[in-house]
Amino acid sequence: QVQLVESGGGLVQPGGSLRLSCAASGSYFGSSTVGWYRQVPGKQRESVAIITSGGMTDYIESVKGRFTISRDNAKNTVYLQMNSLKPEDTAVYYCNCGHWWGQGTQVTVSS
Repeated sequence: QVQLVESGGGLVQPGGSLRLSCAASGSYFGSSTVGWYRQVPGKQRESVAIITSGGMTDYIESVKGRFTISRDNAKNTVYLQMNSLKPEDTAVYYCNCGHWWGQGTQVTVSS
């Protein structure tokens, strides 16, 4: 019903920026809350940012002011703009819609 494909991850220097994209297929996407999650080996997957169908957003405290989640429902895409990246942002980032998950994209912040 819903297929999510992340892209945009990679290696970036501390202080740099990346924009992650989550391209979706399925009729539920545009009317659903979508979230970006991240996971580091040995740790629980944590919610980073969410955006509702109406465009309301929320963020984990550690990324407030640095990350921005947005959506373009016409393109069935959700974005995560990540600025001022820190080494502790290193993780596999996943997008989520309901019980649907993308495959993840690796973000590595390192000098």
